[in-house]
Amino acid sequence: MNAPEKPTPPAPSASEYILDNFQPDDRIAVLVLNRQRSETTQRITTAQKAASPEFQAWLRYKNANGADIYVGMNPLRRDASTRTKDDIEKISHVYLDLDHGGTASLEALENSDLVPRPNYVLNTSPDKFQVVWKVEGMTVEEAEALNQAMVREFDGDQAATDSTRVLRLPGFANKKYNEDFYVQARTESIQTYHLRDFKLQIDSQDAPRHYHEEAARKQSAPSSTLSQSEHDWAYAKRALARGDDPEEVIRRIADYRAIDKHDPAYYARHTVTKAQADLQPQVVPNERLRTHVAEADEQEHDRGKTP
Repeated sequence: MNAPEKPTPPAPSASEYILDNFQPDDRIAVLVLNRQRSETTQRITTAQKAASPEFQAWLRYKNANGADIYVGMNPLRRDASTRTKDDIEKISHVYLDLDHGGTASLEALENSDLVPRPNYVLNTSPDKFQVVWKVEGMTVEEAEALNQAMVREFDGDQAATDSTRVLRLPGFANKKYNEDFYVQARTESIQTYHLRDFKLQIDSQDAPRHYHEEAARKQSAPSSTLSQSEHDWAYAKRALARGDDPEEVIRRIADYRAIDKHDPAYYARHTVTKAQADLQPQVVPNERLRTHVAEADEQEHDRGKTP
């Protein structure tokens, strides 16, 4: 006689997902991004408040009017008003964004003995997934190096490896496509993991903490100090030089700068366009780099001014 199949747990609501991943008094960042209107709103609040009916009603209203809904996966310090690495209180999650290989990459992960069973698998759009593990006892450096190692092993998105990254919140529609796709989370495990549970080779030299930092390091003098915009410009040149699709490079930069740019799509396209125009065999001097990114920042800033 066959054993009865174990029932599949119901998909958690947004509130259930938040409260399962955070302590009620954890301070978390919720990002509301309307690409069509070039509107970005970030709310830093407790997990309990973010899961409340009132806050969820506000998110549903924003989502219905074209905004995508994201949540930062690592709690912030009590006095944090921004979402930077210095604001992170502790590492509570590592994650992987499977937007290239899709189902094949997910199956490879699920059949691998290099990583433990994830806590959640989010289906974020057709054949695209975000995979989340609850962890404890990791530093920011360890978590980011582990994220990079998983990207290399399972063909993930290298733009989604930093510890301040926001991931989609289940229960809300993905607004990046012509038709809404409602993000659903599937519960896989209730365990909390440690670094020793992941068997991947983690090497800080081979797994830079941030792809922008690595790109800038390779294209600038060791003694130079570059702004984030200069890092973006250098990354765009490196990605284009190795044959990456310009539209994909634009998407990566726009997604990463969504929180600190008035119009991230315009800024990213301007940066990539300049990189395309200036891509030459010789190394571009830093002063020329600074001129172009300053121009991009100034134009983006002017677009964001209000009367």
